[in-house]
Amino acid sequence: MTGTEDFLTATRTFYDTVAEDYADHFRDPLAERPLERALLAAYAEQVGPEGTVADLGCGPGAITAHLASLGLTVFGLDLSESMIAVARRENPGLRFEQGSMLELPVADGSLAGAVSWYSSIHTPADRLPALLAEFHRALAPGGLLLLAFQTGDVPLRLDRPWGRPVVLDFHRRRPEQMAELLSGAGFTLRSSTVREREEAHGESAPQAFLLARKKG
Repeated sequence: MTGTEDFLTATRTFYDTVAEDYADHFRDPLAERPLERALLAAYAEQVGPEGTVADLGCGPGAITAHLASLGLTVFGLDLSESMIAVARRENPGLRFEQGSMLELPVADGSLAGAVSWYSSIHTPADRLPALLAEFHRALAPGGLLLLAFQTGDVPLRLDRPWGRPVVLDFHRRRPEQMAELLSGAGFTLRSSTVREREEAHGESAPQAFLLARKKG
């Protein structure tokens, strides 16, 4: 397999295996997280209800549903067939599709917004330019991209979560490095927010949220 196929296969296998456990554990990922809710509300207000927003790497669909509750026309996309099955079951009124963020099933410039909420974290560093280029392709001029990720330099490796026989690396990034990559991909950074880790919620690193606009 190529490097791209390798990490995609590992990611798909991991989430196919833990989908039900993950959905149960993160049933309400925005509970007791007022900053994240505020950032998503500000994002929704800026995008508005007219265009379509893609929740990329949507998992079981909780963020997709939250974005819909804020008035956005939104659909979710995830690499994992099992995650998509959970998302459709838990959110029957919303649209979910299986697919890769590196090959989005949308026309050029067709999205008003894209959200990558802790979903770029399995993409190796050398594939990030291609990932951001694909986001840029899919967004309309002026479209907004919201990225969430853990900060740092050393990946977190999860080995046998919930006793399941899978392992996966969760890459951490430096906000300034991601901002540089966004600029290189044709985005203008609009805001950068970093908050410290919340140990009570099991976090092991600070969390970063970057809002960027496609030039044009």
